[in-house]
Amino acid sequence: MKTAIFKVIKPGLQSTVQDLGRYGYQQFGISPSGAMDSYSMQLANILVGNLPGEAVLEVSFTGPVLEACSHMVIAMCGGDFSPKVDDREAPIWKSFLLKKGETLSLGSCKQGARAYVAVCGGIDVPAVLNSKSTSLNGRFGGYEGRPLQKDDLLYGEPVIRKPFKSLPPEFIPSYKTQLPVRVILGPHEQRFSRSSVERFLTEEYVVTPQSNRMGYQLKGPKLDHVQEPDIISDPIPLGGIQVPASGQPIILMADRQTTGGYTRIGTVISVDIPLLAQAVPDTKIQFVETSLEEAQRLYFERLLFLKHLCLAAK
Repeated sequence: MKTAIFKVIKPGLQSTVQDLGRYGYQQFGISPSGAMDSYSMQLANILVGNLPGEAVLEVSFTGPVLEACSHMVIAMCGGDFSPKVDDREAPIWKSFLLKKGETLSLGSCKQGARAYVAVCGGIDVPAVLNSKSTSLNGRFGGYEGRPLQKDDLLYGEPVIRKPFKSLPPEFIPSYKTQLPVRVILGPHEQRFSRSSVERFLTEEYVVTPQSNRMGYQLKGPKLDHVQEPDIISDPIPLGGIQVPASGQPIILMADRQTTGGYTRIGTVISVDIPLLAQAVPDTKIQFVETSLEEAQRLYFERLLFLKHLCLAAK
């Protein structure tokens, strides 16, 4: 039965409802959106007994203060926002019972950039084009197509499941301010000088404060084109690395545009996107070349791991 689960006391910097994304509509100009860190999002759902793709609350940099309107089982995964229930420290990477009337507070992030709050039974918002994700640019999906605001009410169908689950420490990521990021070169590698490609793979780039859910703007050694930086617009994949005339790379993220007219020197592999999503401004990035075969192997290894966790959590 649909019931209120959270009342927003303070909304935080940018708190949105997200799931795994809205796929199959890029040809119509609609970005997939979805959780920036899909790994943490799926783990939070698994810990409360949901399907991995159920909608969760994504919080960024400074978290919200939420009043529990029902008893519910929740889990928080991702960045460490020093969460509290009333005045008590609350666990992360572990499910627990949040009681009606208690206040869940997520402060400023101490490590990482984003956290995910999953509720057993899910968050009840209308699915738009087969997804509950918030499209901030399109202003649809999620909670009225926008971040949460003071006095908003979130609804769900809370289920109390025991025993509560926790994630073994060896599976919990460490979010660092120096980050190796694996990439597959191309599709426009030939449009850059050989020295630029070598520079791209050997020197450091820094995440700038201009970065957001649409893309991470980097600052570092300039990458020189041997042809014009503009191309005929083509589809943009998650993790595509555009290089405009400035020579400074831009990594396209969850809310990316669907097509782009700048050359792409490479693409971040899927399993490294979640760690990249937790990078704060001034994080140093070192790009590392890998192969398509290795990227696929790691991707299927991650899928198998999540499947095994789902089975173990039942």
